[in-house]
Amino acid sequence: MSESLESAINAAGGPIEFLRNRTARAHTLPVPAEHTNWQEEQRAWRDTVALMDQSHHMTDLFLRGPDALRLLSDLGVNSFKNFGTDRAKQLIVCTSEGYYIGDIIVFHLPDGTYNLVGREIVMDWVQFHLETGDYDATAQRDENTAVRQKGKDPVFYRYELQGPNANALVSQAIGGEVPDVRFFHVATFTIAGHEVHALRHGMAGQPGYELFGPWADGADVLAALLEAGEGLELKRVGAKAYATANVSSGWIPPTLPGIFSGESTRAFREWLPVDNIGALGGSLNYDRIEDYYLTPFDLGYDNVVAFDHDFVGREALEKVAAGPRRKKVSLVWRPEDVGRAFSTLFDPSGQRAKLITLPKARYALYQKDAVLVGDRLVGVSMDAGYISNEQVFLSLASIDNEYAEEGTEVTVLWGEYPVSAKAGVEPHTQIAIRATVAPSPYHQYAREAYRDK
Repeated sequence: MSESLESAINAAGGPIEFLRNRTARAHTLPVPAEHTNWQEEQRAWRDTVALMDQSHHMTDLFLRGPDALRLLSDLGVNSFKNFGTDRAKQLIVCTSEGYYIGDIIVFHLPDGTYNLVGREIVMDWVQFHLETGDYDATAQRDENTAVRQKGKDPVFYRYELQGPNANALVSQAIGGEVPDVRFFHVATFTIAGHEVHALRHGMAGQPGYELFGPWADGADVLAALLEAGEGLELKRVGAKAYATANVSSGWIPPTLPGIFSGESTRAFREWLPVDNIGALGGSLNYDRIEDYYLTPFDLGYDNVVAFDHDFVGREALEKVAAGPRRKKVSLVWRPEDVGRAFSTLFDPSGQRAKLITLPKARYALYQKDAVLVGDRLVGVSMDAGYISNEQVFLSLASIDNEYAEEGTEVTVLWGEYPVSAKAGVEPHTQIAIRATVAPSPYHQYAREAYRDK
């Protein structure tokens, strides 16, 4: 049996020591890195249509039973009222102290099953409370391909279609007009003779669909989509481009969950295997692990937190909602400073900056880089990447309200000091990169079209 998270933290001498020097690398999508090249693939979701294979990198949890919805409502900071079948919604969970743990998508399938799709940590939190609470429900778990039992297929295939030609492609594939589907509602199509569920939503700042169905049908459906896309400039998207889609659409990937300390989560840490816990990286250096934690408000979920029901963390979040807090923003990094970081690769003195990997500059699952104004720490930058469409290097950040106005000049401190022992972190010197505060989502369509629905 795997060591528990609690045991691993104690053996390391504390949560910060445990997380800073973990050998775990940032999550890599188990699909080809590129089908053409990542810049063309980014362009496709803006100008034509992009197809992204989501079948392998997410965990599924299937909840069934009379108390399944009550369990989701008890844990979710967002409301689950009127959550009928053929719909989807976000599930955001936090600790009793109001610290963010994670967020995923929940599908309410036609047979009444609740299909949770996303990162493992939220599935773990839900499964723990199901097993230790008084709920008449069952759970079936389908791990992602990286950890799934060898030779075992996923339950569902998932193909994402995004871009201006997404509707035309679906119309071609189904052989008729696409019905009007409301945002985050699920329709049923027939493609290649198979019933296909289609979630209407958007990512990468563009409209589109997430198509899913039984794994056995996936190859036929994929072939039909590729054929329908031949005259529509369809591009398949690999891991490199896919990993940047969130940066322009404003969704912050898993940030450090607030589970590594405190009595309220001790039983969870004792229950949770340590295997899939990521590493903490970046220039932000605190002495207390609690200072790294964020609340849903810090991550831009102000309009999602609903105090119309009791949930884990409600009392704490009510206090946060009444007081000052940070705001989620985009930071546009200065091109000359990013270029200066690359130029250090050729510095004969050997004073190299931490390598900025393109297009996604993420070397730890929990990336935490300090955002400064002068010498004052004003926030944290959590995810960064280059968006070829806008020709900008962006990061997603949460910063103090007084510095969150568009156009404010800040500095991102890039690189670690002291340099940790994490795999993938080479000897380097910290470098200051100037940046300008911009809205989040950065992409105008994402702000003004699908996000307001």
